[in-house]
Amino acid sequence: MGPGTPSKRFVQSPAQRGDNAKRSSNIGRPIRQNICVSERRGGKAKRIMALKKRGKTWHTHFFVDGVRYRQSLATRDWREAQAKEKELIAQAAQGKLTASSQGFAKLPFAQAAESYFCGRKLELGELSRKKERQLLVKPCAFFQQKCISKIKAEDVLRFREWRSEGGVGPAIINMEVGVIRRMLKRAKRWHLVGADIHPLKEPRSIGRALAYDEKLRLLRAAGQNEEWQRAEAAMSLALCTTMRGCEIKRLQWRDVDFLGRAVLVRKSKTDAGERLIPMNDEIHETILRLWERSKDFNGTEPKHYVFPACEHGHVDPTRNQKSFRTAWRKLTKAAGLSGFRFHDLRHHAITELAESQASDQTIMAIAGHVSQKMLARYSHVRSEARRQAVTALSAKPMGSRSKAGKSTGYDTNSDTKQTLAGVPAPQVIENMVGTRRLELLTSTVSR
Repeated sequence: MGPGTPSKRFVQSPAQRGDNAKRSSNIGRPIRQNICVSERRGGKAKRIMALKKRGKTWHTHFFVDGVRYRQSLATRDWREAQAKEKELIAQAAQGKLTASSQGFAKLPFAQAAESYFCGRKLELGELSRKKERQLLVKPCAFFQQKCISKIKAEDVLRFREWRSEGGVGPAIINMEVGVIRRMLKRAKRWHLVGADIHPLKEPRSIGRALAYDEKLRLLRAAGQNEEWQRAEAAMSLALCTTMRGCEIKRLQWRDVDFLGRAVLVRKSKTDAGERLIPMNDEIHETILRLWERSKDFNGTEPKHYVFPACEHGHVDPTRNQKSFRTAWRKLTKAAGLSGFRFHDLRHHAITELAESQASDQTIMAIAGHVSQKMLARYSHVRSEARRQAVTALSAKPMGSRSKAGKSTGYDTNSDTKQTLAGVPAPQVIENMVGTRRLELLTSTVSR
């Protein structure tokens, strides 16, 4: 080797020296691994899923129907990662895992609840939105900043126990758990916890019908205080029309037909609740009194409410009254009927309609029911009516009645059309029940 000839010793560049140092420092440490599974279609390879190890945790990256999914498998074991990845791919194929739900599932519960409520605004009515907002209050207070994806069945069960210890009934708890269920369904997480959560058994309450003396006490108490005039008028409407409280509060003057003597329910709890109800004399007088009273504050326009809002002595006929709760509680307490709900007036009216032998079709047309099951819920008869009905029953056949002290056999020629002496022929009388008289007959109900 002559002078000036370059040495054969290899000279490393700074980048090469850095790579060597990096390799020597990784000795004994786990190396990041990539495991890809591909399939060949038409001579072209298409990657459909991949496992990647970031640090010590395995992550998955796969496609289903062109949709990309990436998430952590939360495990260091390769075999367990494979099993979890297969489960996720199956869920994605069944529609239980979506790319959008992954972002929602990572939100804290309070933030997810706000996002969920905003997404439900177009699906719910005004009252349903208020109810949904109220049902979210306690779950937000319990879960707070807990991530939706980390909520397990044990967490939901603890929430139920927490609410039960606070004296909340099973019906409210079931509704609140229902909101949690809808949120977890949106996050595609409910199928993981739903099998362990069953609804609480709710008491079967079909409402309360007043006895004769209880109804008289309630009517007498209603006229004792001028502050209860609106509640008294609303009570008359409920007893004579079977209208719900929300239907009465939303009633506008355009819905009242004075000439046709009928009330139109435009918006109700169900589609079947939209109906035309005839007015009897008592309701006609009550509506006329409310009309004359509305003239004092210029509240007789068609779009004005029959029961306008009143706050701090100011009456606004463009807004409806929100509640009769305060006056109704005082009224029922004065009548010795504490705990009697305003909605029970509707149940009482339907019960009296059923006792008056009105047909099921007539009752459903007035009350707005849609099924025989709901009709049976409201149309149970009181114990006095049941006792009278039982007296007409017999365990003996009609033909075995004694004649001249002797028991006779059954024969179709004479016994199937027997008429009982002294018993008048049955008559079907369809009537509506008023507040002044227990059975105020009208001819408009059956029309």
